[in-house]
Amino acid sequence: MIELEVQTNKRSELVDVTAILAEAVARLEIKEGLVHVWCPHTTAGITVNEAADPDVAADIADSLERIVPRDAGYRHREGNADGHVKASLLGSSVVLPVEAGSLALGTWQGVFFGEFDGPRRRRLQLRVVSS
Repeated sequence: MIELEVQTNKRSELVDVTAILAEAVARLEIKEGLVHVWCPHTTAGITVNEAADPDVAADIADSLERIVPRDAGYRHREGNADGHVKASLLGSSVVLPVEAGSLALGTWQGVFFGEFDGPRRRRLQLRVVSS
């Protein structure tokens, strides 16, 4: 397992982590296989979507804010209940293919870390299954 750090700067944001994941895969010298990326936080998540246009990530973050507003009368009283819901909607892991030593993402795809209770220093864990 490899652990990577992600520093977030806002309470709620999507951070493109494709480059740090690609660097980690390159260091591992995997030729073919799968990388499981796990987010061990209850108010953060991970997803794959378009990375060519930064407006897509902003639109996703804005949409999550509209769907799950911060002050909506939640029973959980720590002040981050919306973060738990947003993290559940985004998901806690992705599995990515590795081909010829590189992440095999689609032309426009990138991997995004979703922060919903920041800013914070967060972790991502990578586990590899190579063939």
